[in-house]
Amino acid sequence: YGRVMPWRSRSRSRDGRWRALAGPHSAVLTTQVPLEDEDDATVCEFDVRAGERVPFVLTYEPSHMPAADPIDPIERLEQTERFWRDWAGRCEYDGDWPDAVSRSLITIKAMTYAPTGGIVAAPTTSLPEDVGGVRNWDYRFCWLRDAVFAIQSLISAGYRDEARDWGDWLLRAIAGSAAQLQPCYGIAGERRTEEREIDWLPGYRDSRPVRIGNDAYGQLQLDCFGSVLDAFHHARTSGLKLHDDGWQLESNLVRHLEDLWQKSDEGIWEIRSDGRHFVHSKVLCWVAFDRAIKAIERFGRTGPLARWRSIRDRIHREVCDRGFDRSRGTFTQYYDGKALDAANLLIPILGFLPPDDPRVVGTVDAIQRELSRDGLLLRYDTDVTDDGLPGKEGVFLACSFWLVDNLVLQRRNDEASRLFERLLALRNDVGLLAEQFDVRIGAQVGNFPQAFSHFALIDSALNFTSSGQAVEDVDARQARRRG
Repeated sequence: YGRVMPWRSRSRSRDGRWRALAGPHSAVLTTQVPLEDEDDATVCEFDVRAGERVPFVLTYEPSHMPAADPIDPIERLEQTERFWRDWAGRCEYDGDWPDAVSRSLITIKAMTYAPTGGIVAAPTTSLPEDVGGVRNWDYRFCWLRDAVFAIQSLISAGYRDEARDWGDWLLRAIAGSAAQLQPCYGIAGERRTEEREIDWLPGYRDSRPVRIGNDAYGQLQLDCFGSVLDAFHHARTSGLKLHDDGWQLESNLVRHLEDLWQKSDEGIWEIRSDGRHFVHSKVLCWVAFDRAIKAIERFGRTGPLARWRSIRDRIHREVCDRGFDRSRGTFTQYYDGKALDAANLLIPILGFLPPDDPRVVGTVDAIQRELSRDGLLLRYDTDVTDDGLPGKEGVFLACSFWLVDNLVLQRRNDEASRLFERLLALRNDVGLLAEQFDVRIGAQVGNFPQAFSHFALIDSALNFTSSGQAVEDVDARQARRRG
C-alpha cells in the first residue's frame, strides 16, 4: 500500500525487463522502450507514430520464484478480447437493454476469482460514501448478502457455470458449525478479515481513514441465513446441481436459527452502533424457514416440518405486529420504531407479502416520500438513524433498482421505466456503477464498481422482460394467497 520502497533491478538475462522486489512480492515490467532511474522512480520518454503499438507488460510474481517467461502482449490482448466476446455472447437476456445487462454481467465475471468462484463486493477499498468523511470501507471480500442476487442473476442470464461456481464457493466458505456463520469471507473462503487503518495514505480526495480489512466479519447479521437458504432454493428450483451434502449444511443453519432469530443484530447495512431488531433481518429469518420448508415439501428433504412452519408463522406475525407503523401505513426500519429503511422494498420480492398488499403499497409510498433525494433513494436517513458514524452518504443505487422492481410488480411500468433509464444514465462512460451516487455533487461515490448495484440492474432488466414474473415467483404468489 505504498509504504515499502522496493528494490529495483534491471534483468541481466533479458533485455527490457525491470523487476521491483519487496518481501514476498515482486512486479516485473517488460517493454522495449529504454527505462531509466530518476529520483526513486523508473521513467521513460518516447515517441509513438500513428498506427504504432508500444506494449508495456506488468506482471506480478512471488519474489522467491525466478521471473516467468515473457509473453507476447499483442497476441495475449487478442486472446483476451476473444475470450470476453465469446463469454458475453452466451447471454440469454433478450429485453430492451442488452448493452447495459451485458456490461453488468461482464463486470460481475471480472470481479470473480476464477480459482474459487468467489465474487467480491467491489475490487476497491476506501472510496468514500461521503467525500472527505470517514465512511470508507474495504469491500474486496465476498458477502453472503450477495448470495441470492448472484445465483438468481447468473442463472436467469444463462450463466449456469458461474452460478454453480459461486454456489460451490458458498458451500465451502460456510462449511462447519452453523454458529460460526459470518457475513463476509475472503475470496478463497478466509474467515478473518481484521480491519486496520493505513495512516500513511491520504485517501481519495482526503477521505480518511483508508481501511484495509473489514470488521463486519465479526458482526451478527441475521439476514445472512435467509440469503444463503434463498440462494440454495433458487439453485434447486432451477435444477442447478450443487454438492450432495448441501442440505445437511442448510438444515443445520436453520436449526441454529431457531434460537437465534429473536436476537437483535447489526443488520444488512452493518451499523456500527448498538444492534436492533431490524425488520429486514426478521423478514430474512422468515425466508430461511420458508425456503427450508419448501425444500421438504417440494424436493423431498427431511426436517422438522411442523416446528419450522410454526416458527415461520410466528416470525410473520411478529414482523407485521411490531415492524409495521399503522399510523403511517408503513413497515419501519426496526421494531417499534419510526425510521424507514429501503431494504423493506424486498418484502414483496422475497414473497413475504404480495405486492398489492396495502402494507406493501404504503411502505413503497412512504419510502418514495421520505427517503427520496432528487427521485433516488437513500437506504436510510442518517439524520434519523444512528448508525454509529458521523456524516451523510449518497443515494444507494441497489435500493433505487429495488424501487423499480416494486413499481413493476404494482404494474406502474411507465414510472418504473423512467426510473430505470435514469439509473442507467448514472453509469460512467464504460457502463460501470459504484455503490452510491451523491446528488449534491453529481458524482458516483463509494467503492467501484459495486457488485450489488450491477446485480440489481440485471434483475430489474429481467423483471421488465418477464412483466414481473421473475420477481413475483411462486413464493410471492403463495404470499398473495396468504394475504
